[in-house]
Amino acid sequence: MSLRASLYMFFLLGCLGAAALRGSEPAKIGVRSEDLLASPPGANWTSYNGDYTGRRYSRLAEINAATVPQLRAAWVFHASNSNRLENTPVVVNGMMFVTAANDAFALDAGTGRVVWHHSRPISDGLIDDASGHLNRGVAVWHDRVFMQTDNAHLICLDARSGNQIWDVPYADWNKNYGATGAPLVVKDKVLVGTSGGDDGVRGFVAAYDAMTGKLAWRFWTIPGPGEFGSNSWPGKAYLRGGGTTWMPGSYDPTLNLIFWGTSNPAPDFNDDVRPGDDLYTDCIVALDADTGKLKWYFQFTPHDLFDYDAVETPIVVDAVYQGEPRKLLVQANRNGYLYVLDRTNGKFLAATRFVDKLNWASGVDQQGRPIRTDVRPTPAGARICPGYSGATNWYAPSYNQATRSVYFLALEECETFFSQPTQEFREGKEYYSTGVKRIPGETSQKILVAYSLDTGSISWKYPQTGRGHSSGGTMTTAAGLLFFGDDAESIEAVDAQTGKPLWHFNTGQNMSASPMSYAVAGKQYVAIAAGSNIFSFSLP
Repeated sequence: MSLRASLYMFFLLGCLGAAALRGSEPAKIGVRSEDLLASPPGANWTSYNGDYTGRRYSRLAEINAATVPQLRAAWVFHASNSNRLENTPVVVNGMMFVTAANDAFALDAGTGRVVWHHSRPISDGLIDDASGHLNRGVAVWHDRVFMQTDNAHLICLDARSGNQIWDVPYADWNKNYGATGAPLVVKDKVLVGTSGGDDGVRGFVAAYDAMTGKLAWRFWTIPGPGEFGSNSWPGKAYLRGGGTTWMPGSYDPTLNLIFWGTSNPAPDFNDDVRPGDDLYTDCIVALDADTGKLKWYFQFTPHDLFDYDAVETPIVVDAVYQGEPRKLLVQANRNGYLYVLDRTNGKFLAATRFVDKLNWASGVDQQGRPIRTDVRPTPAGARICPGYSGATNWYAPSYNQATRSVYFLALEECETFFSQPTQEFREGKEYYSTGVKRIPGETSQKILVAYSLDTGSISWKYPQTGRGHSSGGTMTTAAGLLFFGDDAESIEAVDAQTGKPLWHFNTGQNMSASPMSYAVAGKQYVAIAAGSNIFSFSLP
């Protein structure tokens, strides 16, 4: 063979090797809008919460109470550019998509092998949450992958190669905006929100055409002058009112409604410049998926003084409730109460307190409004429960349709809250009028909670051993298991009916993510991000 022929053969084998490295699966990524309607998820986990309902309930059952003790790590993927992954993997046809800072990766879901890697530098000059360059994952549609960046750009990537198709800056007029969430695709639109609720921005949910990146609609969560609810925002306060939308929402295709949670008002602990209820902060807003028009809202903590965001996942449940079939929306809220709403109109149905340490309210009235105590932040400091991190937070809840129970991690904690005079807004600076300190001798504890829709009460609690600082969420399965990231750096499985511990694996890293499940060639896997790694588990 001549030298030229040898070189050509070497080149050809190299190309074939590269093709093999990239694999054939990306060509099969073709997620239609109807595929995103599949519920509950099985082999594929096509969005942050698995499906539109926010239930994080998998119909896979190979891993069950009898087999889960045999569960072992199948593979581990390490991200070198982040030590705190918060994303939930998305899996389609054996291909897994994960994020780390502003980077996206496609992995072989059966082996963890990298198929492609899209790299983007982190942004300079960001503040607060955005400066941590956290990212909670991607959305998929057709052969496209969508991702938010730390500086609030929405980028569209080719699912087969990772090449960028388009890049849209969707909140670039105020440097205090950022993004830490995952997009949500509904029909042919990509929905996004922002972070920065403590930094003097005006929150919104925006929808972009999935093909072109063109803006379809935008709903501002802080009403402008003359709009309903604007009496809380005199002058230009509406431009800095907060109410950001930093976690993905849920969707009901039969009602064509999107349910999205909003964050706290700003400035945070000082209410001098924001009288009234401060709409639409600390709310779930129900929006028409085609137009973004507001259909209804429910506010959990009117005139919030404690940073009790309402971005926790709203769970869509169809069930017989209090003797009649209802379309429900359930949320375990950061303020310490779990709420049940009628999702057709936002009507309040019930609220259940789920933590013992709660002193900002004495209960919830018949309309769902909290009955406030006189507790509030002061210049000298006031003991307030729940603390600054809330009684629960963004880490994922789940709902098992067999047990008719909601599962989530709660935090028992009190802290000292301080108020400070409202500062003049400055772009590039935080907009807090606040300070928080831990109370000497005060204990903090995470507790896994099961809430029964049938009884309207807590079924069981599983107290955690740790400092109370983890942010691991939950996922439940048709086999009657509940997986979660515990407070001792482990992923655990318990019996969903009783809370009995069945299995755990210590990752040696703090959990700031929620588990999911998928299947490749009929084999079930459970995956979770921990520290800088993605762990995937399977049976032998």
